Amino acid sequence: MPLLGLLATASAAAWTYLVIGHGGFWLASPRLPADPPEPGHWPSVGVIVPARDEAAVLPETLPTLLAQDYPGDLAVWLVDDGSTDGTGALAHTLAQRGGGRASLTVLTASPPARGWTGKLNAVQCGVESASTAGVEFLLLTDADISHHPGSVRRLVATALADDRDLVSLMALLRTQTGWERVLVPAFVYFFAQLYPFPRVTRPGSRTAAAAGGCVLVRRTALVHAGGLARVRGNLIDDVALGRLLKRSGARTWLGFTSDPPEVRSVRPYPHLADLWTMVTRSAYTQLCRSPLLLAGTLAGLGLLYVVPPIAALTGLAGRSLRLAAAGFGAWTAMAATQGPVLRLYGLSPLRGLTLPAVATLYAAMTVDSARRHATGQGGAWKGRLAAPGLARRAKRRLP
Repeated sequence: MPLLGLLATASAAAWTYLVIGHGGFWLASPRLPADPPEPGHWPSVGVIVPARDEAAVLPETLPTLLAQDYPGDLAVWLVDDGSTDGTGALAHTLAQRGGGRASLTVLTASPPARGWTGKLNAVQCGVESASTAGVEFLLLTDADISHHPGSVRRLVATALADDRDLVSLMALLRTQTGWERVLVPAFVYFFAQLYPFPRVTRPGSRTAAAAGGCVLVRRTALVHAGGLARVRGNLIDDVALGRLLKRSGARTWLGFTSDPPEVRSVRPYPHLADLWTMVTRSAYTQLCRSPLLLAGTLAGLGLLYVVPPIAALTGLAGRSLRLAAAGFGAWTAMAATQGPVLRLYGLSPLRGLTLPAVATLYAAMTVDSARRHATGQGGAWKGRLAAPGLARRAKRRLP
């Protein structure tokens, strides 16, 4: 009991800091301005869409890019990354059907060179073609992302009005199945806790990140930062890109999509196994493939999310007012801070009370991610390891 009381007090103190002093991570902000001032000249925009076996989602997403209500020059480069399901041919068909204002170019990416992830290799292929065309802004977006008709217009207007070199939106992810409703809001919540969006947006702050589904970047700023070659082997490429740009002196902005959403993902994760694979692909990479960081993360998750309900229920059963108060206080804080994200997804804030169980599940995914790296399967996605040599290097770092 004395040890549990000490842990409960530490957890309550940690949650007090998170609520008050951690950049307002839990407020589900910032958001794009509802009506940003429009520029006198609209810069040209090149949209880069890396696509590997995306025929199932392209009919819902590609037409939304081709039909953008953007006053300037807008061109889309879809890069077929070794697809076997006819992704490239389908893209051509959708472009012929749609009659949108944007042009479409379908490229075929060559196999990634050593040290490059497949996705970044495909993105680089598109960036090179768009750069040759002389576009001023690049919009890096995933094949599963559906865009509101005014999405590009608002992104560009916001970037110009606030003099930002990078503007990124966290897409609204799908929450149609039971497991999606359990795990997706927590995924977004944990991401915001790791990278508080207001701190990312604040110049001078060391916190840097981006959300890979929607990243608008000034092309000259990307060149000045050294280009994608500087982050070519990163599995978590969005965070790496945001860090690269901000450290080079670029002004960056990261926010949540508004209602109705400017950008939303249509990719389904109907089963626990689908979400498990998505998380385990990069969880251990987030920890730099370090056993020490893994142990520290598991301890931190235990302190923040597991200790509070144990302390609350133990204190209640043992009539220990101090232990129960510390436990219930921390438990209430974690539930309340997830409330804004749950409301963003149209879910009851009461789901925040189950965050201890969800965090435990994420801890198990993180451990499994380390196991996969140890067995040479780290970063596997759609039948391909993310970058030759990465899994082997990770394996050598494990004890």
